[in-house]
Amino acid sequence: MTTFSLSAKSAAPSKSKANSYILPLILIVSLFFMWGMGSSINDILIKQFKKTFELTDFESGLVQSAFYLGYFLFAIPASLVMKKFNYKTGIVTGLFLFAAGAFLFYPAAQLESYAFFLFALFIIASGLTFLETAGNPYVAALGDPATATFRLNLAQAFNPIGCVTGILIGQHFILTGVEHSKEELASMSHAAVQAYYTAEAHTVQMPYLIIGLTIVVAALVIFLTKFPVVRDEETQSSVSTRQTLKFILSKRHYRMAVIAQFFYIGAQVCIWSYLIRYIQETIPGTSEKDAANFLTISLVVFTAGRFIGTALLKRIKGHNLLWLYAALNVTLIAVALAFPGTIGLWALVATSFFMSIMYPTIFSLGIRGLGEHTKLASSVLVMAIIGGALLTPVMGLVSVYFGIGNAIVIPLICFAFIAYYGMVGYKEKTEEEVLA
Repeated sequence: MTTFSLSAKSAAPSKSKANSYILPLILIVSLFFMWGMGSSINDILIKQFKKTFELTDFESGLVQSAFYLGYFLFAIPASLVMKKFNYKTGIVTGLFLFAAGAFLFYPAAQLESYAFFLFALFIIASGLTFLETAGNPYVAALGDPATATFRLNLAQAFNPIGCVTGILIGQHFILTGVEHSKEELASMSHAAVQAYYTAEAHTVQMPYLIIGLTIVVAALVIFLTKFPVVRDEETQSSVSTRQTLKFILSKRHYRMAVIAQFFYIGAQVCIWSYLIRYIQETIPGTSEKDAANFLTISLVVFTAGRFIGTALLKRIKGHNLLWLYAALNVTLIAVALAFPGTIGLWALVATSFFMSIMYPTIFSLGIRGLGEHTKLASSVLVMAIIGGALLTPVMGLVSVYFGIGNAIVIPLICFAFIAYYGMVGYKEKTEEEVLA
């Protein structure tokens, strides 16, 4: 009863208390930038590793598999750490894991080991899982409940800006622009070929060393900063993890949200991961650096879509905008399938605009009405990011046999399910279940 007897004055923070939120809020908002940057560089790494280690599309797609497997395995542990301690502990833990993974790129490059690189990416992802699992609910709780939506949207806006930064770092400091054909490599001496591969592997060392050092500084600043205790850290739920899982998985709308999130992340990662490959295969002669420009454009379009989509959500119900955007992406990918090349390229770029509101919209539709079970439910939704780990190599495998121009049918199927979710799947019960 104590929680519900709070006065109206306590519901909204005092001016002095609100001022104490400013620095922690700025620091937490910066996390959205960091994990956007950390994840988007993978789209460059796929191209770089494919060249460095002579990988197939399927093998290079394992970059995303290793990365998003970390999200899948660490989402619930992250929520349990924060349940036992607090959000700040989870955030600092995540930052140090992020930095550790970045530092591992240096020995991985020295050893020229693709498996070592994948392990480093897995460690980075485990850290980002802590940041993402803590960041969203803490930003929402850090201040006046009446402005929680504004704070969360503001923080989310920095995520795609971080993504653009990550692509630019990869484009200018990792991709060398040196590409040898199989014929050229065959005509080179063994020593020259090895020197080429060694040089390409080492391009990641300095960027990731700087990233790691930056993250360590951020972790120390956050560790030394006093963070306000928010309401859900003051109360401990008596409901066990097993009871919560049983409850949330009994909700049809939540189960469907997990599946929809799985397909959304899979579609997004597939399109961005193989966009450079799609361009170079369907528009022969395009250099990797020129192709990477379109990945940057995609992320800028994605950022614009998030702001515009947020404004539209004031007038259009979330599930309606979701199915409409998903249906438009199905159409755009169909165009890319039918007209590979310049037309298909711009169609794929345009999908980023309509992807922009999907993750938060599916997330909010999934957790509605879950009350005290929301924290663990949120971590399971984060686990659905495993779609990026599983569907990216599937698309790569399809590409091996049918070409990258046809492999984009994988994200088309994903968006078709998301459209279904926006039309029907978001409901807690189907019409047939209500009538039964």
